[in-house]
Amino acid sequence: MERILKQRDRLLALSARLIGLTSTAVALVLLVAGGALPLALVCLPLLALLGFTQYRMGASKDLGWPLASILTGLVTIVAVRLSSIGAFAFLLGTPAPTLQPGVAEAIRVLAACSLPAAAILLTIGLGRMIVLLGAFAATMITVVAVLADDASLGIVLLSTLCGWCGLAVVGSVLSAGLLRAARRVSSIGRAHRSERQASETEAQRRQGARLLHDTVLATLTLLAHSGVGVSREALRRQAGDDARLLRQLRLSPTALTMGTETTERTATGSTTVKKQGGSIETVRKRFARLGLDVSWHGAVELELPPARLEAFLMAVSECLENVRRHSGVNEAHVTITDDEATVRALVTDNGVGFVPADVPQGKLGYRESIVGRLEEVGGTARVFSAEGSGTTVVLEVPR
Repeated sequence: MERILKQRDRLLALSARLIGLTSTAVALVLLVAGGALPLALVCLPLLALLGFTQYRMGASKDLGWPLASILTGLVTIVAVRLSSIGAFAFLLGTPAPTLQPGVAEAIRVLAACSLPAAAILLTIGLGRMIVLLGAFAATMITVVAVLADDASLGIVLLSTLCGWCGLAVVGSVLSAGLLRAARRVSSIGRAHRSERQASETEAQRRQGARLLHDTVLATLTLLAHSGVGVSREALRRQAGDDARLLRQLRLSPTALTMGTETTERTATGSTTVKKQGGSIETVRKRFARLGLDVSWHGAVELELPPARLEAFLMAVSECLENVRRHSGVNEAHVTITDDEATVRALVTDNGVGFVPADVPQGKLGYRESIVGRLEEVGGTARVFSAEGSGTTVVLEVPR
């Protein structure tokens, strides 16, 4: 919101500066083109001062600069008129009882464009609006005073009225439009933050559910079957790893990994805990403890970003867990290959197989712990299986 308001002020100031400086330059050109070069030279200091105040009112938020611009413009209008009728005859050489060519047009440009440029900056807030009305009234009075006996008075007054009203409307429209845009941007920002928080919460929930399914629930299933085929020591170590994951889930849901923690004693006698990230060796050791005979082929070291490596290893681990629990065999094959763009893993077994389309939507094992996990990091998972023909799962993640 604050950034939008700053942009609004900058746009209004730029518009006021551009209109003011351009119209002041046009007034000077009209004086010179109308043959009033001596008059233009006499009024040049005032026109230069007017241009300076208009430049400054576009670079500062101070209300003093728009007021200085209006005051200088009024003095310039009076000076142009007095110069044209011989008040400064001693400077011009010969008196001129009537308006010289281009003088009325220059006064009209000053009163209808150059001075009203400040109106763009006087539409922000009630206090500035009051100043705007006063400046408009002063300009109209000045025009009437200097052109009271001239035929161009009506046209100049009408132009002045249109100029002040038009530029005030421009300032109001720009200010109101940018404020509406600021409110919409702020509202969209709040909605985006809420959606992002909801997405992060959902992602954390799904991550926790996957880890619980892949680790704690698997261990509980072993215990429910009395740990058939698994040694007591393996069960104890697996339960220890699960306890670590539960602590991480409770303390820092966004920092869960499948690595292990090791405790080391330093030279001073204190202990430090080091976390070791997941690797193919971590997965291999886990299933060796659980009694699954896995033949590993291909790459043994993977160069992947941490999030993709974690997702890939957890998906491979879940595939092997499904083999151990559901295939009816205790042997599996894992082949890992990689190239410049992709890392792949083929997990195969010769077990009972299944029909992928018959997997219920609510099952976490395949749809969430494998497919969903890989899709979150841009990967894919494909399963090829049939009843009695074993299963092959192809996992891919981009580098």
